Amino acid sequence: MKGFYRSKYTTASGEVRYAAVTQFEATDARRAFPCWDEPAIKATFDVILIVPKDRVALSNMNLIERKSYPDDKNLVEVKFARTPIMSTYLVAFVVGEYDFVETRSADGVLVRVYTPVGKAEQGKFALEVAAKTLPFYKDYFNVPYPLPKIDLIAIADFAAGAMENWGLVTYRETALLIDPKNSCSSSRQWVALVVGHELAHQWFGNLVTMEWWTHLWLNEGFASWIEYLCVDHCFPEYDIWTQFVSADYTRAQELDALDNSHPIEVSVGHPSEVDEIFDAISYSKGASVIRMLHDYIGDEDFRKGMNQYLTKFQEKNAATEDLWESLEQASGKPIAAVMSTWTKQMGFPLIYVESEEKEDSRILKLSQRKFCASGPHHGEESPQWMVPISICTSESPASAKLRFLMDKPEMTVVLEGVSPDQWVKLNPGTVGFYRTQYSPSMLESLLPGIRDLSLQPVDRLGLQNDLFSMARAGLISTVEVLKVMEAFVNEPNYTVWSDLSCNLGILATLLSHTDFHEEIQDFVRDVFSPIGQRLGWDPKQGEGKC
Repeated sequence: MKGFYRSKYTTASGEVRYAAVTQFEATDARRAFPCWDEPAIKATFDVILIVPKDRVALSNMNLIERKSYPDDKNLVEVKFARTPIMSTYLVAFVVGEYDFVETRSADGVLVRVYTPVGKAEQGKFALEVAAKTLPFYKDYFNVPYPLPKIDLIAIADFAAGAMENWGLVTYRETALLIDPKNSCSSSRQWVALVVGHELAHQWFGNLVTMEWWTHLWLNEGFASWIEYLCVDHCFPEYDIWTQFVSADYTRAQELDALDNSHPIEVSVGHPSEVDEIFDAISYSKGASVIRMLHDYIGDEDFRKGMNQYLTKFQEKNAATEDLWESLEQASGKPIAAVMSTWTKQMGFPLIYVESEEKEDSRILKLSQRKFCASGPHHGEESPQWMVPISICTSESPASAKLRFLMDKPEMTVVLEGVSPDQWVKLNPGTVGFYRTQYSPSMLESLLPGIRDLSLQPVDRLGLQNDLFSMARAGLISTVEVLKVMEAFVNEPNYTVWSDLSCNLGILATLLSHTDFHEEIQDFVRDVFSPIGQRLGWDPKQGEGKC
């Protein structure tokens, strides 16, 4: 399924048919036509296709001419408008049988979703998402979408989830089609995220392209972060950022804590090595550190820097350092120095924090060392990170009371105006890409915040996940984790439950053939009983489909 290939599908009547489609990333445009097939060697493209007259033919640009082919009355010649200057891996053409639904975005861009014949209805949700998403990105980057149209098309045989070809985005059917009667909420959210991801690439990747495949992580990590920002804007009811922590952030931490992880930015020698870096470190850790960077810079300066970057390098190529430079100029912060500690070395830190009370203030002592799933590596010198730290208290759990950059192995900070009865928590929103180990007294003080739900859902999830990972790595006792898990009896959030139940399942499996099997079963029953009784076994009016 590379280059210009044949895609097989079955019609409603059961007949096998074929479509012709392209997939050129990373270096398969050369399979279809002679070219300098590298991202930095850009050109304009005039595409003319000779196709059966009863088939749909699509390419990156809009159709400008269709005429009968002189040598065969069953064929037509279709000609498309010239593309902007672009990389070969983004060229695309599709020939096949498709239905479509269409609309115009608020900016006047023609948006179409192409579906298998007879399934046009299943393209309406993606069409709605695309029509909302284009204006969102135009406003966010302050750069208009540069083509007159965008097509999203469901392909029967497709190796990737989707591919961001400029103006003609190809998708697996499961990543684009929604059956209004039968598809569940998670399918809708998946389609919304994939559409948001690929349309972000129309600017970040297509308009400005990486210099070489070494910088691929930036393309993918950035799009994997901003897809959530976009879906949160379009569908605030999804509570999508809590799901980001569960789906991307904790997954990336799990992999990145292994001794065989790799840095986000990997030097690529030959293009054949590119497939090796299409992984969760590039996508999920990449997205997580960009989310942390966005929080560290602040939304206003981040947008300013993004606009500067896209304007300066449009229709050109750029390296990771060029983005850091634009964001540094916009924010006045040491972005390149901070980010190189996150992209050029593997792993992430564990921040240990203890607190000393004064009259109406707290003195916090912080230290950092590399977090390893295999336990502490004694005697080895730990790498260091420049960590953007934020701290909140029970007075305002959703906002940071103090922010600073931890650029040393150990630091002491003073938190003013904190009464003895308040709890103190690092990393509100679970945005910083690190795990936190609290002193026993600090951890104890956070338990009421879990019970009364005053801690945000994303922080309840992050706190429990950190502790469970530390227990697995042998850094703390499992008893400490169980004490915290016990506090989740009032938990109403599905995403928090999914992470909690996964971790409880791992514990139950470990203890399944031991003397403690009955006790862990009792413990799990006690934790799950309140939510089980509240939800019941039968669906109730107004409940969503998970």
